[in-house]
Amino acid sequence: MSQFIEALFLGLIEGLTEFLPVSSTGHLLLVGHFLGFESTGKTFEVLIQLGAILAILSVYFNRLWAIARALPYDPDARRFAIGVLIAFLPAALVGAALHGFIKEVLFDPWIVCMTLIAGGFVLLLVDAMPLSAGYGDATKFPLPMYLKIGALQCLAMIPGVSRSGATIVGAMLLGAEKRAAAEFSFYLAMPTMAGAFAYDLLKNYKILSANDASLIVVGFVAAFASALVVVKTFLGYISRHGFAPFAWWRILVGAAGLAGLIVYG
Repeated sequence: MSQFIEALFLGLIEGLTEFLPVSSTGHLLLVGHFLGFESTGKTFEVLIQLGAILAILSVYFNRLWAIARALPYDPDARRFAIGVLIAFLPAALVGAALHGFIKEVLFDPWIVCMTLIAGGFVLLLVDAMPLSAGYGDATKFPLPMYLKIGALQCLAMIPGVSRSGATIVGAMLLGAEKRAAAEFSFYLAMPTMAGAFAYDLLKNYKILSANDASLIVVGFVAAFASALVVVKTFLGYISRHGFAPFAWWRILVGAAGLAGLIVYG
């Protein structure tokens, strides 16, 4: 399979999984491992996430623009903007401090498989819990709650945990309704993933070749297209069905990955 077809396939996987609680990075690392796809400095897996971010921006543009316009005179808009910033800071600090360790040690298919399986059982447990939901609007969580969700997002530095899974489950455990929890996960993804993109590009742009850039562009476009479909449908789905399908998918993929690693290495 040519590198460009592989990049297209991996981009589609990124977009389809980025906003689901199944770990897009975990899927990319596992599929890339078995395809033999090696990106320079493991930048491809990070940089194509910007395509998924643009998908959110295109869907949420009017709402985000309304919040931005209201900032000078609306205290609720300012409070929400501060809340997103507060939630973003833990991942920004931890990601910058542990960037090398994360890529050199944690980007490992064995770790991915184990965290996929463990995370699947966590989702099943949370789905069965009788949680009380007191917050139905993602823009009106208490400020300490935003910080706690941001701290939980740091768990997703471990590939296979899932950034969206950590933030959605965290918000629900803190009292958010499913839809509000998923929606805030979308909002928080924008600065988090844009920051990861900028930091990784700054660290690695000198070692990227023209071929690397071409592969990233292919993956970027594919991620945008597939993420657009997910963003438009996921909120409604999770509100009605919960996490069980995603939990079992994680367990299946993790188990299949372990079997593949044992047999093929």
